[in-house]
Amino acid sequence: MLIGFDLLDRQIVDRDGEPVGKVDDVELTYDARGVPAVTGLLLGQQALGERIGGGLGRWISAIARRMSEPPGQPPIRIGFDLVARIDSAVHLSVARELLPEPPLETWLRDHLIGRIPGARHD
Repeated sequence: MLIGFDLLDRQIVDRDGEPVGKVDDVELTYDARGVPAVTGLLLGQQALGERIGGGLGRWISAIARRMSEPPGQPPIRIGFDLVARIDSAVHLSVARELLPEPPLETWLRDHLIGRIPGARHD
């Protein structure tokens, strides 16, 4: 598997085909012989900023950390054991409701979108 080609920036969908996000980075773990294995997919602006690096990446990560609840949360991680298959998208074996919500999207919904008249489905 070529991580940069087969995983990074791929759309992630849950078992019902609902979009979850995009793969912004991957988590690697090394075994006793030093062989790497993908153990997790990282999502969200914080993971993306860390992958980009430089001043822009630090700025994106800092904003994402500041807007998470509570502030300073690590990037969203989906264990690689939840991946059912990989083709043009990364398909998960679980429903979206069982996964954590992206902190920036939650903050935007609660503090910006939710304040727009008619935006709530009450």
